[in-house]
Amino acid sequence: MSLFTKLALAASVLLAVGCGIAASSANSPDLEALAPVAEPVAEPVKGTQTAVFAGGCFWGVEGVFEHVKGVTDVRSGYSGGDSKSANYDEVSEGSTDHAEAVEIKFDPAKVTYTQLLTIFFSVAHDPTQLNRQGPDTGRQYRSAVFYTSEEQKKATLAYIEAINKSKALPTAIVTEVVALEKFYAAEDYHQDYMKKNPTQPYIVAHDRPKLEDLKTRFPEFYVKKY
Repeated sequence: MSLFTKLALAASVLLAVGCGIAASSANSPDLEALAPVAEPVAEPVKGTQTAVFAGGCFWGVEGVFEHVKGVTDVRSGYSGGDSKSANYDEVSEGSTDHAEAVEIKFDPAKVTYTQLLTIFFSVAHDPTQLNRQGPDTGRQYRSAVFYTSEEQKKATLAYIEAINKSKALPTAIVTEVVALEKFYAAEDYHQDYMKKNPTQPYIVAHDRPKLEDLKTRFPEFYVKKY
């Protein structure tokens, strides 16, 4: 079985819960027993590319992608609203249309956009939770892909359709797929939050398990950074 098929199969087992409490791999169904989704088409290499994902608390999502091979930079921030409301106080109140998001710079020669989608859907968050992730509730914690090109849009929609057709989940994916208008970087103290605050209770309970899940499920793409 090719690596791409293994990644596609793994994406059908979206068992991460909460803002980062990943299900134990020991409790995951046998990937070989699941119906595979379509093999992704090879993507052309075009230099550094950008992906923007939202999946609940940005601390954990940022932390996951910081440990992915081929990712050169990750920033926490806000997308979906306007510039005036792109600050943590307003976003956390749920009074804007921003989502806590992460901007991912990556080298497509080392990790493709489709592979990033696989990690996003299977490790970084639970895409079946509407306007929440675990203990965090509100539209600011919604699941969303902010695509930066028509190619990303088509790839994301096809990926979601394939997972839904697999019937591996009890409910359909609720991830919004919308064009990126602007990504606003979050305040400095949010950047590299997991790295800077490894013993913070929220990080320990909700985000550190994601890294273990990434390492277990996708060792080929896991890079230890801290």
